[in-house]
Amino acid sequence: MDVSRASRRHTRRVDAGVVHPRLRLFRRDWMERLTVMPPQLFVALWVVLLALVFYASLGQVGPAAWVGLAAAGLLTWSLFEYVMHRYLFHLELPTVWGHRFVFLMHGNHHEDPNDPWRSIMPPIVSVTWSGAIWAGMALALGGAGTVLFLGFITGYVIYDAVHFACHRLPVRGRLMRTLRRHHLRHHHGREDGNYAITALFWDHVFGTYLSAKKAAGAHPRADA
Repeated sequence: MDVSRASRRHTRRVDAGVVHPRLRLFRRDWMERLTVMPPQLFVALWVVLLALVFYASLGQVGPAAWVGLAAAGLLTWSLFEYVMHRYLFHLELPTVWGHRFVFLMHGNHHEDPNDPWRSIMPPIVSVTWSGAIWAGMALALGGAGTVLFLGFITGYVIYDAVHFACHRLPVRGRLMRTLRRHHLRHHHGREDGNYAITALFWDHVFGTYLSAKKAAGAHPRADA
């Protein structure tokens, strides 16, 4: 692994006309470029990919089954999102290389949560694992697996869009303010709670919901 020992080494990024430092994760520039995702590319890429998956799902099952499978895929993503964030992104590994791996995977986002190009999963990760999941669902369920995957990957795109908005956009409306407040308590309060980004009920189901009081007990900026 070509992780820079000085993981806080910086390159430059421009945000709203102001130059800010960006955490550098790799020594080699080509590897560093694989860790970022410009928002414009995210929109263009996933508009095309979602359209392709939607087209592939048509005619695979009847209309009622199509709606049910797509909804099941969306629900499956919501649980996957929670489990991934709680148990993978916050994995505690005892070795130096383990710490570096977790930092590359998610720790850098906690170190610099407002970097607009690292608030969205880069294509080398998102497209690769989504392709593998699609293949697995199609292999297990045939055409129905593609419909299930459509719901699943739609959930992922919503997740990344909401996550980006929580960090980078002036949110409006009660729902988005709730989602933003919930997520920022995880960043600026306690990292051992509020793992859900979109389906907030999972934090209540699994007992990891952070109220304002719980979050503020760990950090004064819980609702920043």
